[in-house]
Amino acid sequence: MSIKESPEQTAPPGEAGTVAVRFKRRRRRFDYLPYLLLLPTTLFLAVFFAYPMIQSLVTAMQDSQGGFTFDNFNTMFKDVNFSDALRNTILFIVLMVPLQVVLALIMALVINTGLKGVGFFLYIWTVPLAISDLAAGIVWLAIFTERGYINSLLTQLGLIKLPISFLSYENPTWLFTAVIMAELWRATSIVMVILVAGLQVIPKAYSEAAEIFGASPWQRLRYVILPMLKPSLQVALILRTILAFQTFAVVIALAGRALPVLAGEAYNWYNGYRNVGVAAAYALLILVLSIVNTAVYLRLLQTKTAQMA
Repeated sequence: MSIKESPEQTAPPGEAGTVAVRFKRRRRRFDYLPYLLLLPTTLFLAVFFAYPMIQSLVTAMQDSQGGFTFDNFNTMFKDVNFSDALRNTILFIVLMVPLQVVLALIMALVINTGLKGVGFFLYIWTVPLAISDLAAGIVWLAIFTERGYINSLLTQLGLIKLPISFLSYENPTWLFTAVIMAELWRATSIVMVILVAGLQVIPKAYSEAAEIFGASPWQRLRYVILPMLKPSLQVALILRTILAFQTFAVVIALAGRALPVLAGEAYNWYNGYRNVGVAAAYALLILVLSIVNTAVYLRLLQTKTAQMA
């Protein structure tokens, strides 16, 4: 058998250096390939994300004559709804995100069992992904309104004589609960899809080995599955928290102005008061809070790869 010789071996001694230089040049040409593949995504992010963020920053720090000012931020902080909007937004995140992660994890574990019929549950649970925020708010408005499904059912069962005002500003607890339930129904499936994808790449051999050594289902979940699912949990938490800061359409559909949130105040100042500067200040505040939360998640849920780097 003859061994295939490289171009450097077959070339005459005088041409070996020239051939080597040619191969180095070809390799340099291929070095641009990864950057070319990333170019469309980079342009998309630059045009639709980076540029609006920079424009929002500039707008928030400009007065009507184009000069530098902090008046927009002062107006935002002195806004009568600012403290309530900030408090409600943080409460939404503190209550909603952990509930969604727990529910999504349970749903993902059920789907990952591979039992017969889990495909049907996957289909049902992912239906809200095809529904917009406003449409989801209108669906739950039909459930909680005075002539909605809940009041109609309770009246037919004889449990109440007069309809309950779930969405009244005089009943803030139920108003808040209605928004939480609507968001749980609408956005939990996003987290579930991410966790299902993470569970699919975990080798089953680890759980089987732990079961052989006598680990209970809870121990397998705590010491085997959750540590290996940490990258997916990190992505799910970051994405869901960022989207939670932008909660707006569901709140408007169910509560209107009775339950102010940061994104809603940004909309009101832009569309209602026609003050672009203060609206940009609210948007910039949401951006800063999102970045801070992302940094916290990246710090608390560090993977081994990130720690080694």
